Amino acid sequence: MTPTARLALLGPTLCWLLASAAHAATKPAAEPSSAIAHTAENAVVKVFSTIRRPDVGRPWTKTSPIEASGSGVVIEGKRILTNAHVVAYASQVQVQSNQAGDKIAASVVATAPGIDLAILKLDDESFFEHRPPLPRASALPQIKDPVLTYGFPTGGTSLSITRGIVSRIEFVQYFLRTAGLRIQIDAAINPGNSGGPAIADNKMIGLVFSHLQNSENIGYIIPNEEIELFLRDIADHAHYDGKPGLYDELQTLENPALRGYLKLDSSVRGMIVHRPDDDATSYPLKQWDVITHIAGKAIDDEGMVAIRDNLRVGFRYLIQQNAHDGTVPLSIVRGGRSQQIRMPVPAHRPFLIDWLEGSYPSYFILGPVVFERATIEGLQLIRTHGQALVGSPLLARLGDRPDPDREELVLIPAPLFPHALSSGYSDPTGSVVKSVNGTAVKSLAHLVALLRDLQDEYVTLDFDNRASEAMVFPRAQLVASTEAILSDNGVRAQGSPDMLKIWAAKRP
Repeated sequence: MTPTARLALLGPTLCWLLASAAHAATKPAAEPSSAIAHTAENAVVKVFSTIRRPDVGRPWTKTSPIEASGSGVVIEGKRILTNAHVVAYASQVQVQSNQAGDKIAASVVATAPGIDLAILKLDDESFFEHRPPLPRASALPQIKDPVLTYGFPTGGTSLSITRGIVSRIEFVQYFLRTAGLRIQIDAAINPGNSGGPAIADNKMIGLVFSHLQNSENIGYIIPNEEIELFLRDIADHAHYDGKPGLYDELQTLENPALRGYLKLDSSVRGMIVHRPDDDATSYPLKQWDVITHIAGKAIDDEGMVAIRDNLRVGFRYLIQQNAHDGTVPLSIVRGGRSQQIRMPVPAHRPFLIDWLEGSYPSYFILGPVVFERATIEGLQLIRTHGQALVGSPLLARLGDRPDPDREELVLIPAPLFPHALSSGYSDPTGSVVKSVNGTAVKSLAHLVALLRDLQDEYVTLDFDNRASEAMVFPRAQLVASTEAILSDNGVRAQGSPDMLKIWAAKRP
């Protein structure tokens, strides 16, 4: 896969799809019963968040506080369900009911960033005494079913209700490599609607989570099936483990030449394994295997499966339906013969360059140089420092697994701090550290340990970018200058707590 193709795959996951106003929908929708209408109006809340996101270019600090708002809905257990992006990196969360003046303090008790769901608990649980949860439908709606969305979008302060129909149901990529069912509707959805319920036939069918940018009347709902999976996952503890997934690179079996090359009978249908996720001999899938069934259900040559008479979705949908003890049963054709295998479908697959997923970046500063663990969020540096990233593993190894030689990538996220030691060096922002005094760097923790234990007169940094230059610093001056540089630039800590622990540790 080319670097351009790798970046293209990130498009849907790096954008929250929240955009400007859409025109009001005109599709007729059945009016809810007076009882459900009253319950919905009581159950929908406005969520206020004070957000401070990571600053990947200045990892020792956070971005300026942002005041944001969204919607939420009361569910069972005296809880409020909302979108994860409404409360991500929130230092303060408050909830306000419809037609109420007071705001009640809330705390985030569980999040699933990949599927964009979060649970809030309130400090004052008396709030729920007259606000019962909305009933949730147990089945997916039908295409063309009328739907009402409730929430607090921009443009006003009171509850907003919009009408539309169910336009499409698909199994798609959400965020952070997570896939799930998604309902498309044509009801008007605007920023602030996120986290509000969608109601059809007097029951909640899902949670509003985005509006498609530069389009009219295309909004998206997280269906109840995804909500139930999330709630079951956090039932025994607040931590969200994640959804099972298949991470191999696959391709369709539509081209006739592929059939001829693989000597497949015309009756064989399924998806070809283009590149297994792991090349170990014990790994169940091999290149050119054809996955024909999941848990006995047939996959067609486009990678689709029928889940009811009038609905086909991507075959990975069956993984979340049939995973047990971290595996699913697959039927494959290998070398012309059918086989049955148990395929591991872990909830988390390690990546060389991973997401922050709600955390703040790990970093370390020595003299004028800032080091940071490379993350997907840090790829935004590519936009402003593209020339420095020619030949960079930030592009070439995007999507790779870590290995014993390289557990993660370490990059320079910011220009060198002003100092005599920086004289004559170009801006290294975005460069990936290859070695310290000739020793290959495996991880940020490894780099900090190398710098801590170094006894040489000079520190030499070499980088993995063809356009980058090497840097050499006098070791004693590099260490001695650090405190003054931190003070001059208003940096409170030399590193994140995990890295400072390594720096302070005794040499072995």
